[in-house]
Amino acid sequence: MAITVSIELNRELEVPAGYDEVFELLADVPRSASHFPKLEKLTDLGDNTYRWEMEKVGVDKHAIQTVYASQYFADKDAGKITWEPVKGEGNGVVRGSWVLTPKSKQVTALKFHTRAELTLPLPGMLKLAISPVIKHEFNSLVDTYMNNLKKAF
Repeated sequence: MAITVSIELNRELEVPAGYDEVFELLADVPRSASHFPKLEKLTDLGDNTYRWEMEKVGVDKHAIQTVYASQYFADKDAGKITWEPVKGEGNGVVRGSWVLTPKSKQVTALKFHTRAELTLPLPGMLKLAISPVIKHEFNSLVDTYMNNLKKAF
């Protein structure tokens, strides 16, 4: 038996760095991912496609791990980096985007959007109890990621 938890997040922030520098970091998936908390392993699958394996959460047989793969597309002229899910990779389906807007020579505004569906091997009756916990954890990870990116600039 499994449950599926859907999560959608939007964040906006400004970083103290020029557009080119910010785009370069975010378009370089391994560099950008190095700022993401609790990432256990990032595997290059080729063609700008990466498998993300997060650290396990929980204990023993009740530990769960999120694994997913996405293909990344960077369009510097449009100021957009997007990712689309790769089917059949792990227990997650994740898509999203960064939209970058230069505010000045040394400030870039960022809009982050992501949608994830995580399928976890848990009984259906736990969905009401576990969904808020998973959503909170995902929010916390993304918030830490945003703070880490700010510090990187």
